[in-house]
Amino acid sequence: MRVLLISTYDLGRQPLGLAAPAARLRAAGVAVDCVDTSRDELRDEQIRSADVVAFYLPMHTATRLAGPLVDRVRALRPTAALAAYGLYAPLNRVWLRDKGVRHVLGAEAEREILELVERPADRLRVVPSDVEGQNDRHCDPEGRPYDPRDRSQIPDRSTLPPLSRYAALQMPDGSRRVVGSTDTTRGCKHVCRHCPIVPVYHGRFTAIPVDVVIEDVRSQVTAGAQHISFGDPDFFNGPTHGRRVVERVAREFPSVTYDVTIKIEHLLKHAAMLPLLRDTGCLFITSAVESIDDDVLVKLQKGHTRADFMAAVEICRSSGVALAPTFVPFTPWTTIDGYRELLTYIATLGLVEAVAPIQLAIRLLVTAESKLLELADIRDTVDPFDPTSLTFPWRHRDSQVDRLQQDVMRIAGTASRGRRADVFARMADAAGVTMPPRFHDGSRDMSRDLSSDASLVPPYMTEAWYCCAEPGPEQVDLV
Repeated sequence: MRVLLISTYDLGRQPLGLAAPAARLRAAGVAVDCVDTSRDELRDEQIRSADVVAFYLPMHTATRLAGPLVDRVRALRPTAALAAYGLYAPLNRVWLRDKGVRHVLGAEAEREILELVERPADRLRVVPSDVEGQNDRHCDPEGRPYDPRDRSQIPDRSTLPPLSRYAALQMPDGSRRVVGSTDTTRGCKHVCRHCPIVPVYHGRFTAIPVDVVIEDVRSQVTAGAQHISFGDPDFFNGPTHGRRVVERVAREFPSVTYDVTIKIEHLLKHAAMLPLLRDTGCLFITSAVESIDDDVLVKLQKGHTRADFMAAVEICRSSGVALAPTFVPFTPWTTIDGYRELLTYIATLGLVEAVAPIQLAIRLLVTAESKLLELADIRDTVDPFDPTSLTFPWRHRDSQVDRLQQDVMRIAGTASRGRRADVFARMADAAGVTMPPRFHDGSRDMSRDLSSDASLVPPYMTEAWYCCAEPGPEQVDLV
């Protein structure tokens, strides 16, 4: 029995979603091939020699890219058992079954893939993504008790492309650092409406043992990693667990830096922990701000306000840790004036260099089973589900907003050829914004000298995160 694990895209990172099941399968004596098609070509002989082919689908882009490969595998190896796993597999189970994928597994599929290999006669498995239940940290997304091996196996990255072929960390001085990545938890306890994690995990999360995280970090440091990107949806889902991880990382790998993702509300709630992050090597914190419109934030169930965002900027800055906000600026509720206001806030808060240009062009993604469909105004706006884009397409009621989104998306496509500040200036010009040099907000002075403060230029990944993006009307795919 030979298993072929395929990843098509994972945000420029070496895919943990291949390394984790590969370790579990190899520990059971199963032969495994891993192919990351974002870096290497999938060869015909790899397909023809596989008895089980499993596609890792952690995000929307990865799922769309997998479509043609599924067709190719079926043509070259029709007897192989086809499976799909990862966050977007259960969300797109109908589309996958129509494509001929008989085994639609869960977001965490190490055990399920092994079961498929061990019991080939039981050849049909579909995991529903709408299993409700208690927020039980001892159960997987399908509500089954965890097997201790689900979280104790150290990922096997030995046959993946080297870290040097993945996204690097661009430092303010022009140098670059080799980046590794791992997770300290699975799932998320939050229920943001637009997030694809919510329909699968329903507010559940579970911690990965600290020793397993550290050994995964160790293997990547040995392979050349100088920086670790923790991919948890919210590193402070379990703040005590996060503290233990970063303290171990700092103690065992004192020259290694890292970054984390933390919600705005947790930055405020756990502000006392930010100096610890700084002292243990955290270079920046990514936070999904999404909008500065309080009404939109309520619709998205983000759990923070515009004022909270501004407070988080100041808290991070005073703690010496850079904040890298992400946004979904184009939604059915966006207005031209609202977009202009967003650009003005980013500039006057001194965040121009901290925001990846693509973040100012992202269009709200409404995927299969999205909780956004709970909103009547979303249901009234979207078209029927489109199996080509794997979304519920929508057009803004104001065509000027769609045209502006397309304009700034084209500008974002040039980001690799210019400084972020220059790209931002072009976006501001397209939106008809003249940036004020200073800003004052009520009782708090948020003034910044945007031209001379070097501390406002944080490190950033050379491959920007934009997993919630959707092509606009009559626009080419973002990939």
